[in-house]
Amino acid sequence: MLFEQVIIYSVVALLCVGIVYFYLRKLKKLSNITAAKVEEAKATGLFQPVSLHPEIDLNKCIKSGACIAACPEKDIIGIVDGKATLINASNCIGHGACFHSCPVEAISLRIGTEERGVDLPHVNQQYETNMPGIYIAGELGGMGLIKNSVEQGQNAVDNMVKAGFEKDDSSLDLVIIGAGPAGVSASLMAKKHGLNYITLEQDTLGGTVFTFPRSKVVMTAPMNLPLFGKVKLFDTSKSELLGLWNQALSKNKITIKEKTKVEEILPENGIFRIKTQKGEEFLTKKVLLAIGRRGSPRKLGVPGETLEKVAYRLLEPENISGKDVIVVGGGDSAIEAALSLTAENKVVLSYRSEKFNRIKPKNRDKLNQAIEAGVIDIKYKTNVAEIKQEEVVLVHGDSNERETIKNDLIFIFAGGELPTQFLQKSGVEITKRFGYTMKKHN
Repeated sequence: MLFEQVIIYSVVALLCVGIVYFYLRKLKKLSNITAAKVEEAKATGLFQPVSLHPEIDLNKCIKSGACIAACPEKDIIGIVDGKATLINASNCIGHGACFHSCPVEAISLRIGTEERGVDLPHVNQQYETNMPGIYIAGELGGMGLIKNSVEQGQNAVDNMVKAGFEKDDSSLDLVIIGAGPAGVSASLMAKKHGLNYITLEQDTLGGTVFTFPRSKVVMTAPMNLPLFGKVKLFDTSKSELLGLWNQALSKNKITIKEKTKVEEILPENGIFRIKTQKGEEFLTKKVLLAIGRRGSPRKLGVPGETLEKVAYRLLEPENISGKDVIVVGGGDSAIEAALSLTAENKVVLSYRSEKFNRIKPKNRDKLNQAIEAGVIDIKYKTNVAEIKQEEVVLVHGDSNERETIKNDLIFIFAGGELPTQFLQKSGVEITKRFGYTMKKHN
């Protein structure tokens, strides 16, 4: 009997040792795979974060892997030799899922790095700027994810209501500037609180999201829309998301005043005078800036850039066919636009560097396939020198050689500029932040 028990215990012990051995072996294998991904990210320029990203406190981290499982983008965080590490940090778009999933609060969200600063306006815990009465929510404040922007828009309005409004019918309670995720959410919340308000949008409903190519998939998560309820969205196209917002606004009889660009916010006797490009004026007690960080698209400053064939966004790629198209830029937006046009057009992609450094792996794979199929012509190390009615002149960086290319349409994706001047004219202070930890707002 004793001998049988010894045999059983020995077998159990061997099984336990075997399980531990294979488990550790699997961890080591995964660690090696992640380490290889880190090296690849460093080689392709994706390792360094460019915007909002997770910062891991290794003294707190217990390597649970919850942050890895929670991240919808994948391969942003991994574990190497038992330590959590960033991988493709420049692909992080600030979901914050890793931050919320960590069981020991070892993750914080930061914007900028010690070497690379990011311009941010001054905003307190209630989303109010240094100018009392002017609030900021969404991308402009550093949190560009749709879900985060939606939450900030409604929280900002909630904080305004808590602070109180003076009873004065001579002015609006609130002017919301921008009809992207934060602006739509804020509009619904303002309606819920019965505020006298108006929402102004320089373009059309959706803000930055509306400028995505139609096939662009918006990664988001369940969110609550005021007066509408909980919305479960994960892999959602731009058209579906805009349809949802239209439904929420229509249900609550909310109208966005589109094609109305605000030029000035002027403090005036305790209220604000809002002036638009159309010459309209609105008096309001409070202002919510729900505009994007890009402000206006960055121009190339070359002859011919004012021609009608020049555009800085691509709205309906499926309606463009039989054209000689040039796309300028090396980011994901430029590559996605170029790829969406290859089926029906002759596409040239002009990029000033010798390789694409910070693009998503999926876009890199699709671009390589397009190159192999011969449906896209990449002009590396080139800059646009002149835009003509039927041609575009490129200059090659090494030789300064000029190349003239037949062209019908040119799409420029050179990024955008923070509306610094507009903010500063409104009295909002801006500071370049290096490795700034984003604080939780109420």
